[in-house]
Amino acid sequence: MKTINIHEAKTHLSSLIEKAVVEGESFIISKSGRPMVRVTRVAAPLEKSRTGFLMGHIQVPDDFDVMGAEQIHAMFEGEK
Repeated sequence: MKTINIHEAKTHLSSLIEKAVVEGESFIISKSGRPMVRVTRVAAPLEKSRTGFLMGHIQVPDDFDVMGAEQIHAMFEGEK
């Protein structure tokens, strides 16, 4: 397992993490020659994004952004 000093790890963190994820190559970050942490890839897949999970189940009206505009205007400006 590769040991990397903390300064080098800060400088190249993105590429080190990418290598750990893609190639499964774990590494140890050390400070003043003493091992501090081990970085290793997570075996479980990350949860998928829930964006759009209701797509096709609901419909938003075309005039959604102006619905109730008259009533809202009346509440703030007062009835005329």
